[in-house]
Amino acid sequence: MKKLTIEDVARKAGVSKSTVSQYLNQRYKYMSESTRQRIAEVIRELEYQPNGLARSLKQNRTYLVGVIVADINYNLSIRCVRAIESELQSRGIQVLICNTDEDPAKERRHIETLLARQVDGLIVFPTEHRASVYDKLSERQTPFVFIDRLVEGVGTQSLLLDNEKAVKMGVAELAGRGHSRIGMITLPLGRQPITPRQERLGAFRKAMDEAGLPLRAEYILSAAAEDIAGELAELMALPEPPTAVIAANDIVLAELLKASNRQGIAIPRQLSVIGIDDAEFAQIYNPAITTLSQPAHEMGAQAAKIIVSGIEDKEKLVPITYRFAPALRSGASVETLGR
Repeated sequence: MKKLTIEDVARKAGVSKSTVSQYLNQRYKYMSESTRQRIAEVIRELEYQPNGLARSLKQNRTYLVGVIVADINYNLSIRCVRAIESELQSRGIQVLICNTDEDPAKERRHIETLLARQVDGLIVFPTEHRASVYDKLSERQTPFVFIDRLVEGVGTQSLLLDNEKAVKMGVAELAGRGHSRIGMITLPLGRQPITPRQERLGAFRKAMDEAGLPLRAEYILSAAAEDIAGELAELMALPEPPTAVIAANDIVLAELLKASNRQGIAIPRQLSVIGIDDAEFAQIYNPAITTLSQPAHEMGAQAAKIIVSGIEDKEKLVPITYRFAPALRSGASVETLGR
């Protein structure tokens, strides 16, 4: 059986080869909707499969984008990656996903591997804090975008939650329900603090001060996931324990809820809880947990659109930090005091 060619598609659709080529490369700017539909129908009818390798060689593109995730366990990471993959695949671009487990050395190896695969661009949840690591991307003119974190000295576009606003909303919700003894639990800040952890902790101190609430050092915990249960037990054993805590991300929230169950801490009667990141399990927990959600799907889709623009325009992305607004998703995990 003769292999179908672009000429066969053009002939049956009644258009030129260049018009079919523009359609296959998703260049629809000067193409009518009726022409697009006619070409699409012919491609389906003939079951035409374009030669991807030939297209890549001709355009000097691989139609591959690498996504480097700091920790695939995060709800944010999963939801962002789904949105990135959906947006890019709709444009004929395949996604290669790598997980670093918060290991900068692993991230550097992934960057080297993806560059060797000649990806057209990278979307990174950065673990590395040295700007020099990303210099190679700039030198090779490989566009890249950051999600969830910033790296000082790196000029690219970054997409993050408005962490200060999120924490401020959480403190306001608790204070409005009569709480003044409020704590926060985060994962360890580390020698080089990760952007969301650093910003959320700083925002908590600021929000408590602006609300005129006492800030007690013993109510602020930074602990590894496996240590949260022990830290919670000590926190609740204080002569005057907090009446409410904010869990700084979904991993902290999961460990906090598991520990509360094991230790018999009643939520919200003994301890009111608000989580940040809007993990799905928060809504099926009994009681449903009040969360401060970030629009992960929108963040991922926007990152994909930015990287496509950087690839197609072949210009260095202008450094911009996009901040996405949080939303309070009310549950039943906050007790109203002073009734």
